[in-house]
Amino acid sequence: MATPEPAIVLLSGGLDSTTTLAIAKADGFAPIALSFEYGQRHAVELDGARRVATALGVAEHIVVALDLRAFGGSALTADIAVPKDRDLHGAGIPITYVPARNTIFLAHALALAEVRGGRDIYIGVNAVDYSGYPDCRPEYIAAFERMAALATRAGVEGHHVRIRTPLMSLTKVEIIRRGLALGVDYGLTRSCYDPDAVGRACGHCDSCRLRLAAFRELGVTDPAPYIER
Repeated sequence: MATPEPAIVLLSGGLDSTTTLAIAKADGFAPIALSFEYGQRHAVELDGARRVATALGVAEHIVVALDLRAFGGSALTADIAVPKDRDLHGAGIPITYVPARNTIFLAHALALAEVRGGRDIYIGVNAVDYSGYPDCRPEYIAAFERMAALATRAGVEGHHVRIRTPLMSLTKVEIIRRGLALGVDYGLTRSCYDPDAVGRACGHCDSCRLRLAAFRELGVTDPAPYIER
């Protein structure tokens, strides 16, 4: 039996990245999970990432420390209030956008892929039920993939890295349905931007509201802990 090829999976510990990890496994890859401790106020998500990696049998889970609080500019990395109960379909990019975050994360994943001999990177970006982040769009992913072909030895030698985005065109309901079909335990995951000291979700930030609405539509109780649903 052939040894599965490695694939780098960006794993935040949230709902989307956990589903993406399960999909990478189902696709037949040997996932290497890559998480970041970047000074995020919702660092409880890293505990979720560790639980998820263990539950899904990931052989290697790397957590990289880099402090994006040095730059700030986001409610997730600076002393700026996280918006609550806002219009999710309003115009503009929300203050929870972290400048260049996915570019920074994908650059690290690209380096790790070269070192580990992987040609596939999975990221759980989504262009349907999301908060308006510019680095979650298909055109951004396509541009990064073109850049990766030019910027790496593997790319120059003709071994292009593929950026896989299995959730890109799915609604949050479809994402959860897919994960449940793959046996994902969403009780292990954490998605809230502003959890309390013991890790309970606020129930009112963009991420909580999108997640709760999807579980309600499915008729399933979200197993993650909340202060208020």
